[in-house]
Amino acid sequence: MKYYEMRTYTLKPGTVKQYIKYFEEIGRPIITKYLKLVGFWYTELGTLNQLVSIWEYESLDERTEKRKALYQDEEWNNKFIPLAFPLVTEQKNQIMLALPSSPIK
Repeated sequence: MKYYEMRTYTLKPGTVKQYIKYFEEIGRPIITKYLKLVGFWYTELGTLNQLVSIWEYESLDERTEKRKALYQDEEWNNKFIPLAFPLVTEQKNQIMLALPSSPIK
């Protein structure tokens, strides 16, 4: 059974494109050394100024280990975090398990 973490970031109005640029150019190459990215989206309708990412883990222990390694990465802490995280006003995380009928298991 795999675990999926959905992270929803609410950003300051008008900063979505800036956050995406930072993520694509700096954050993604770093974070994907540690974590498996299933997908990353931004909201077009409904609640605006939000980004939603889904990350895959084999276990909750793996999540803890991989996130710990990421949080110790100097590039992550010195290059991405100082640029991107000041744009975030709220963060929500959910751990999800797939239904038996889900195409993603």
